[in-house]
Amino acid sequence: MAFRFDKHAPARLCFALAALLAAAAAQPAKAQNAMGPDIVVLIDQASLVRLERPAAEIVVGNPSIADVAVQSGKVLIVTGKSFGETNLMVVDAEGKVIVHRRLIVQEPRTNFVTMYRGSARQTLHCAPYCTPQLVIGDAPDVFGTISSQITTKQSISQSAAEGEKQ
Repeated sequence: MAFRFDKHAPARLCFALAALLAAAAAQPAKAQNAMGPDIVVLIDQASLVRLERPAAEIVVGNPSIADVAVQSGKVLIVTGKSFGETNLMVVDAEGKVIVHRRLIVQEPRTNFVTMYRGSARQTLHCAPYCTPQLVIGDAPDVFGTISSQITTKQSISQSAAEGEKQ
């Protein structure tokens, strides 16, 4: 590309520079689209991810946000553990990337009510009756009480199950 330097040269140069910057900015977007759409899952819920070929290795960038279990060589179950964003990479036996996608875990948007008492927060699930839920970000005393009750209930259930086996 050649430029003649006349009174319009600065405008043409700015236009050419803007076009180059726009083309460069579009490149990462194309690469990201080639990775596929984001995987979005709700906390404490699971979603299936189907693969085009069997997986040999699975990597979750931050395992405190999501967990991945292999259902079969070509089906993964992604479970949301904590709200946030990480990535999922799946590689086949030849080391080729099958999936490299952003993984977003969100809180449910329906049937939940959040109550605030000053800066203390408590979340209730209301469908149709309101019951306290274990939700990250709630006040420590509320979260601790519900967590303790869940742990105690699970322990009782586990003891009962072990007692039945003997």
